[in-house]
Amino acid sequence: MSLLEVKNLSVSVDGKPILHDIDLNIGEGETHVLMGPNGAGKSTLGYTLMGNPRYTLTDGTITFGGQKLNDLSTDKRARAGIFLSFQNPIEVPGVSLSGFVRNALHEQTGQPVKLFSYQKKLRAAMELLSMDPAYADRDLNVGFSGGEKKKAEILQMLLLQPKLAILDETDSGLDVDAVRTVSQGVQAYQESKNGALLVITHATRILESLHVDTVHIIVKGRIVETGDASLIEEINERGFERFVPAE
Repeated sequence: MSLLEVKNLSVSVDGKPILHDIDLNIGEGETHVLMGPNGAGKSTLGYTLMGNPRYTLTDGTITFGGQKLNDLSTDKRARAGIFLSFQNPIEVPGVSLSGFVRNALHEQTGQPVKLFSYQKKLRAAMELLSMDPAYADRDLNVGFSGGEKKKAEILQMLLLQPKLAILDETDSGLDVDAVRTVSQGVQAYQESKNGALLVITHATRILESLHVDTVHIIVKGRIVETGDASLIEEINERGFERFVPAE
């Protein structure tokens, strides 16, 4: 069953066309990977799906769970079950990591979040991600290393349990051990509640331990090829050269 359906999507930023005629279908529980060289439009697609107002739809439709999203605000898309992890998570002084996620859960469900049950789930998720429990009471991302910021993003995903998680360059800037730990968190999400994934990356390290259903290659704002996980191996060996048109 199709969870996310994107048809003929074109997007501009500040009047400049970035994405052109994008078609994408992600089913429940599927893991899709969007790869391409720097500047290809990968992150633009993620931000567009999440409803960032800077990105203007000039054509096409986005449908999620049977609901058209074109005119929905970011918070309503989040409540519908879409999650976006940021490539460069921002710092939020004055709001603890624990308090931020608990409030997000309340906004997501509209129901009170029982403290004892929440703290138990939070501790389990932090343990899975090898996070120091003290980070729960620290201001969100303030003074966090790059690796801890990325872990905090995955922590939010594990606790919010979205229907679709969009991971934007989650492995960028991480060392080998941090990538392995983050991958464990992503695997745990894959295995729970049939969650779907769209992994946006130009590298392949985070994909090594994940089951991947479909790979899309985007170049200059267009999806130029779609295939199975074997495309990842080809890119590892040869890069994106055959997908980039000659000037």
